Amino acid sequence: MASKNYSSLVFFITIVASLGGLLFGYDTAVISGAVGALENQFVAPLEDDAIMASAAISGFKLIISLCVVAVGILFSSFILKFFKRSTAYAIVLFMVVVGGAIFYFQFLNLPGVMTENLRNSILGFMVSSALVGCIIGASMGDKVANKLGRRNGLLLSAILFLISAGGSAFPEMFNYFGRDVLTSFIFYRIIGGIGVGLASMLAPLYIAEMAPANIRGKLVSFNQFAIVTGMLVVYFVNYSIVQGQTDEWIYSVGWRRMFLSEVIPAFLFFIFLLFVPKTPRFQVMRGKDEKAMKILSRLNDPERASSILRDIRTSFDVKRAHWLTYGWGIVIIGLLLSVFQQFVGINVVLYYAPEIFRGMGMETDASLLQTIIVGVINMLFTVLAIFTVDSFGRKKLMLIGSLVMAVSMIGLGTVLYWQTTGIAALLLMLLYIAAFAMSWGPVTWVLLSEIFPNKIKGVMAVAVAMQWLANLLVSWTFPLMNNSTELNELFNHGFAYWIYGVMAVLSAVFIWKFVPETKGKTLEEMEDLWQQPKKEAAEVTV
Repeated sequence: MASKNYSSLVFFITIVASLGGLLFGYDTAVISGAVGALENQFVAPLEDDAIMASAAISGFKLIISLCVVAVGILFSSFILKFFKRSTAYAIVLFMVVVGGAIFYFQFLNLPGVMTENLRNSILGFMVSSALVGCIIGASMGDKVANKLGRRNGLLLSAILFLISAGGSAFPEMFNYFGRDVLTSFIFYRIIGGIGVGLASMLAPLYIAEMAPANIRGKLVSFNQFAIVTGMLVVYFVNYSIVQGQTDEWIYSVGWRRMFLSEVIPAFLFFIFLLFVPKTPRFQVMRGKDEKAMKILSRLNDPERASSILRDIRTSFDVKRAHWLTYGWGIVIIGLLLSVFQQFVGINVVLYYAPEIFRGMGMETDASLLQTIIVGVINMLFTVLAIFTVDSFGRKKLMLIGSLVMAVSMIGLGTVLYWQTTGIAALLLMLLYIAAFAMSWGPVTWVLLSEIFPNKIKGVMAVAVAMQWLANLLVSWTFPLMNNSTELNELFNHGFAYWIYGVMAVLSAVFIWKFVPETKGKTLEEMEDLWQQPKKEAAEVTV
């Protein structure tokens, strides 16, 4: 009887929190349908107006400088966690001096004149600028969770989604930054990215802390399903907006409606969050054990609720260890898992899919329809991964995914090089999406949650930040490669895809040689696995 009483509340909480995951997918994918319009609206006019171009370049330099400072502060804080204070300060000082000099002479000191590389760089950063916010939001997630709470942190992310949706749709109307409209648009995309970063951490954390242990894994994995569902939903929304419309209408009105459409799920997310409770763990952190017990009793049998409350109190007594307690090996593996997940090029496909299909000669309607097919394949194979990762194993899925992605990307680059686009290019693209969705997409998160022992779980924040940073680099550099006149004369748009194919090959070698299988292993067994090399080294020394 008790299970029937609390099951409805558990699933309502999961659905509400997973709206954060849906908005994660929605916000990051909404840009895909608007790339051509944004280029026409913001970038193309700069080529014919030197004064406008100079103002835009000045604003671009300012916003890139602010982003570099923010990311630099974040990674400096990570360095302080890895090294002794004196060593960390020396590394940070070296980064500031050398990095600052390179940044100044290679970027800030450039003349305010529009070149092909600068034009492509501005377009790439417009598309990927939300990822800077994701890095910031994810790094703030732990502090927000502990200061405001998990639920209130999600409320904050909902507000940021609302601000970003309105500001991105009408950057002229809501330009309070004292800069040009291009800069205003980028700022609003970064604000939305902060919301994504917060939601990416807080939504699964909220679900994990509220769900009964026997169904926690399934409910947390529902958040990943919500992310790919959000991407698929926005592909349908973008298609419905442009269907039957002219390019002129899309370039003037349609792209605004794409961004504004996010107001609806963001508003629903905010309203529904007002009806869910704060997590028991946060209530205990605030010394409100009675409220924590009340929530636990609604979610579990009374005896089980008392036991969980004792466990929560005990968990606050667990001391955190130094991040290098288990050596550099586990840290580097975690970071490379995050980096390779992005360097294989997945978000280029998700963000630029309509432009890629248009480059293959398709009309706007057809290219967005093909994007819907990409979203469907992504969702279906993500579900397949969720149901097979425990039975088939993490390492096998990742290896197979890497090899299939390598074949797909190298094949796609070759098709483009031979200029024989058509059904072959579409099938290779869909094969690539399927391979990623059933391997590196969801399984990377499973591995990251399993390989780090509880004592050094904080290292996962570095891995997540690296993932967003790698995402930013890949998304930003794609237009630089794909729109380069020089590269296209040599490779006919195939160059970028060959790079991603090579990265997929390297990711396979990495998984095969260095990543352990975590299937069926307890967290304690994983801890012993990382301690074993240290024990063997100590025995050799003796």
